[in-house]
Amino acid sequence: MIELSNKDAYRLMLKEYPDVLNIEQMCEVLGISKKTGYKLLQSNTITSMKVGRTYRIPKIHLIAYLRASGEAG
Repeated sequence: MIELSNKDAYRLMLKEYPDVLNIEQMCEVLGISKKTGYKLLQSNTITSMKVGRTYRIPKIHLIAYLRASGEAG
């Protein structure tokens, strides 16, 4: 049986997504509402970039958030 690290598992789970996600994609991955997603971004819980009026979330930052959440839980 092959053992996957959490980092590799998250990369595998997110392989269908682009390297930079929008708010809708991020919320889909996390299974949360857009309102909750915006709260996470505005509180800097998940690091993002704001381009004009839209948020862009690098996949690596989403993986870091998932790893930190997994370790805390």
